[in-house]
Amino acid sequence: MSQRLYQLSDTSLAFPPLEDALTDPNGLLAVGGDLSPQRLIKAYQQGIFPWYSEQDPLLWWSPDPRAIIKISDLNINRTLAKFLKKSPFTVTLNKSFNEVISYCSDAPFRRDGTWILPEMLQAYQNLHHLGYAHSIEVWQQQRLVGGLYGVAINGFFSGESMFYLESNASKVALVYLAAHLKSANISFIDCQLLNPFLGSMGCSEIKRENFVKLKEQVLSVSLDKTFWQTKTLTL
Repeated sequence: MSQRLYQLSDTSLAFPPLEDALTDPNGLLAVGGDLSPQRLIKAYQQGIFPWYSEQDPLLWWSPDPRAIIKISDLNINRTLAKFLKKSPFTVTLNKSFNEVISYCSDAPFRRDGTWILPEMLQAYQNLHHLGYAHSIEVWQQQRLVGGLYGVAINGFFSGESMFYLESNASKVALVYLAAHLKSANISFIDCQLLNPFLGSMGCSEIKRENFVKLKEQVLSVSLDKTFWQTKTLTL
């Protein structure tokens, strides 16, 4: 049976069932709509995320399998463990969100262009102001040298992008994020799609239906209002 791509309504925030996502390209669920905070929050609550290039319309995804890092499986090898003990870095939470997402949109190691277009950048800045998007910053003295950002709804954190200007900086950001989430008994980070870097850090793929079950569990986790407040993080 042929599959068709769902066109989102301009007047409704409803998404189609995840099972209706295409298999080729894997996980493409819908097209259209907008990047309003209300639609983005609705999407992330269902495990759906936007991802598109400059020449594309607005595309929404729910891949199967889904990439996650179980915090208990986070891979800190000997070299990284040794580095963490003597790290020259300081790590903060939500201190410089705009700077982090700007670096992610134009990171020097990217060779294939960016999907964080100006409208996407603005959309996640809006989510940050509303308390749904968060950043981890890695500093070497007063210089921002790495970081990541993502969307959090209760205990569900969906990572969006990361960058580094110094070796190990993005790894350090991920380790500190995992430790922060673990402090609230949150068991995994949604990574959306697997790549070699994430794989080296312990990321694995699970069936979409299993991901949805995990997501629903952490969506019910109620966090203290101070959990995402700006602070310096420790391990």
